[in-house]
Formats: sequence, C-alpha cells, structure tokens
Amino acid sequence: MRENEMLEKEEIFSKVLRAGRRTYFFDVRSTKADDYYITITESKKFTEEDGSFHFKKHKIYLYKEDFAAFREILDEMTDFVLDQKGEEVISERHQKDFKRETYPADIEELKSTESFTNIEFEDI
Repeated sequence: MRENEMLEKEEIFSKVLRAGRRTYFFDVRSTKADDYYITITESKKFTEEDGSFHFKKHKIYLYKEDFAAFREILDEMTDFVLDQKGEEVISERHQKDFKRETYPADIEELKSTESFTNIEFEDI
C-alpha cells in the first residue's frame, strides 16, 4: 500500500461508547489531502440460537463542512426527545430483569386502593 493510503486509514483520535448490545466508535481520520473527518460506527451484536454471534455495522462519514449543521440538528433532536419524554429509558421496562421503582404518583394510586375493603364471596 502507498503511504497516502495508509494515512487515510489511520485513526488520529478515537473514542468508544459501549451501550448494551451496541457499541459506538467515534474516529477522527485523515483524508488523502491531509484534512480530517469523523466516522461514527454503530456495531450491534446479534446472538444466534446455537450460541454463535455476529455483528452488524453501520457507518456515517461526517466532513468538516457539515459539522455545524449536524451539531445543530442533533442538539435540536436530542432536546426535543428529552423535553417530550424525559430521560427515563422506557425500553428498559421490557427487559427480563426490569424492576419498577415506585414514584410518588404510584404511591398515591396505591393509597386510593387501600380505602376499599376486600370482601370474600363467603362474607355475603
């Protein structure tokens, strides 16, 4: 391989975010013209019934001329989601080991049901 091709593949700066079955790789890379761009790679692990596994990867290339618009839209979208749905991760409720925490609204609901008397059929 030529030296320029090696430079193009070289990672200048990297960060990894592990998020359950997904891992995100943020890499700064160099172009042939020795300018920088960012790649964001999502790698998701899939397990087969026989115990074997494979990864599916998706990659985004982000160039400097798009940074400002990308950041603006990403900030707007994340703010919208957090404003509308808060920071609780709703999908966690569907995990096998999910344990629901009791919140003040839930406590009020429980108190209102405590005022009822449990009557057995035999009591009538």
